[in-house]
Amino acid sequence: MSNLTYSRIDDYNLPDFCLPEQETRFVGKYGLLRKTYLKTHRRILYVNLLTAGALHDHLAEIDEQATDRLELIMQQMAAAQNVTEGLKARDQMAWVGATNNIKACAEEIILKEIVYA
Repeated sequence: MSNLTYSRIDDYNLPDFCLPEQETRFVGKYGLLRKTYLKTHRRILYVNLLTAGALHDHLAEIDEQATDRLELIMQQMAAAQNVTEGLKARDQMAWVGATNNIKACAEEIILKEIVYA
């Protein structure tokens, strides 16, 4: 077993723990939603990832997966609903409404399938 060092704080000896160094990866909206979900509903998994030093990588991976899946679903739904650049040129407000609806539906799907799974 490795030698542990302790620091005295008030009347307590607390071990000196350091998390391993990690490369910085971007964590966006979906990664932060995942972090909140883990903290609230999956506390043990959150603590295990945090103490293992894998939380940041996990959140970045979830964010990347969710973003990629969102783009794919939006493209597929836009093609199925015939929301094209031609519609944008003809009726910009209809295009904006349809695109916003598609994005909201796609976000519901990825939140259920990836972020809150």
